[in-house]
Amino acid sequence: MAGTAVKQIRGLSPSVNKFLHDVFDTVLEDVLKKSASAGSKVIDFLPPAELSKRIDLELRDDPEPHESLLDHCKKTIQHSVKTGHPMFLNQLYQGLDPYGLAGQLVSDSLNTNLHTYEAAPVFVLMEQEVVRKVCSLIGWSAGDGLMGAGGSLLNMYGINLARHRYFPDLKKTGMHSGPRLVLLTSEESHYSMTKGAGFLGIGTDNVIKVKCDERGQMLPKELDKAIEDAKSQGSVPFFVNATSGTTVTGGYDPLGAIADVCQKHRLWLHVDAAWGGAVLTSRRHRGLMSGVDRADSLLWNPHKMLSLPLQCSVFVTREQGLLKAAHASGATYLFQKDKISYDASYDVGDKSIQCGRKTDPMKLWLSWKAHGTRGFEQHVDYVFELAQYVYDKLSNRNDFKMVLPGPNCTNVCFWYIPPSLQGVPEGPEFTQKLDQVAPVIKDRMTKKGNMMVQYQPLEGVPNFFRLVLANCETTRQDLDFLVEEIERLGADL
Repeated sequence: MAGTAVKQIRGLSPSVNKFLHDVFDTVLEDVLKKSASAGSKVIDFLPPAELSKRIDLELRDDPEPHESLLDHCKKTIQHSVKTGHPMFLNQLYQGLDPYGLAGQLVSDSLNTNLHTYEAAPVFVLMEQEVVRKVCSLIGWSAGDGLMGAGGSLLNMYGINLARHRYFPDLKKTGMHSGPRLVLLTSEESHYSMTKGAGFLGIGTDNVIKVKCDERGQMLPKELDKAIEDAKSQGSVPFFVNATSGTTVTGGYDPLGAIADVCQKHRLWLHVDAAWGGAVLTSRRHRGLMSGVDRADSLLWNPHKMLSLPLQCSVFVTREQGLLKAAHASGATYLFQKDKISYDASYDVGDKSIQCGRKTDPMKLWLSWKAHGTRGFEQHVDYVFELAQYVYDKLSNRNDFKMVLPGPNCTNVCFWYIPPSLQGVPEGPEFTQKLDQVAPVIKDRMTKKGNMMVQYQPLEGVPNFFRLVLANCETTRQDLDFLVEEIERLGADL
């Protein structure tokens, strides 16, 4: 009887089949179709206390009927952010590529683990092809790589590979037996560099932040000086992180000049191209990453500018075999070397620090099959054109002021100057009042729910809006509405 009961619960019974169809229909109607409509809401926002009452979050001992489960799904969708909406301009991930979604549905349905060829044969080969193609975009004739759980983790892979390349014994003996290692990154770089240093035992005090220019791009002369200063203090620089598309301002570090400095000092050069790496598919914009072929490793998140489903992150290195050397533990219950049915080198799990790894390659592989590199190029070129359009529009208005001289990547940073501050001389009082404008407008924007744009401060600069463009469903008309709506929301300030 017990076995029969389990089979009835787990089997795809008529009621389960109907439930899945109902969920898929709800997703198609309430997520995919509505997200493509600028007339629908980006978010039906409720504060935490109200949201907790709206959705029955309690987990109970007894099962609930399918009608109740479907209602939970519908309410979850209603009160979640629609990141595929053309007016969701808040984060670096936007839009939803349908082919990527299809690939994720297939791979998630198969529910396997990307560690051995016997467990995930097709996905192992797909990952190899994705890595090969990314390496070719960089300009490498060969390389190694994998897909993993987001850019922060894969940036840590770059740090760890560099450490293992120069100090392989530390994998066994630990940091106490080695020199004081320091890594260098720009002051505008992603916080994962500091987190990675802490996580890997290098220490957050041993992260040197290098000065940038007014566009948020690392200054190579300052990098060289920082390396010399670190050496003079007895530290051992080993790793430089350059950014292609900084999070806030969208700056592209000058990779060729940074590579010259790294070559001079014999340091590992990693490129964090999580945000801006998609320009490698564009003949018009890939010059922003000139010199990338001289990097030792690179991280790219296609779930950002190319709108692939989260998470879709690729790490590549020109050093073949180093991933496995740095991370392998040789678990014999998985990685038997005497397998007969296939070459055990296709068991890729020891290249990763994870045992359980999602089969992410299919979403990117299927999307690449559907669009081709030229389709990705059209996507990138279009969102860059949108960024220039809205930058030019805002630059020609008296009630908006630009933070940077021109758009960086597709980041457009600006202040809205409300009527009460127009014509007021700039000074401490002006800056203090301007600092309060963006948070108020953002609060009103969120509660209204028809669009989302992020704001933040920068060192020495009051709060400003950071508009980022990645969704090819966003139009010039949408951006016209955004400008007018910000003006309406802040008219009384």
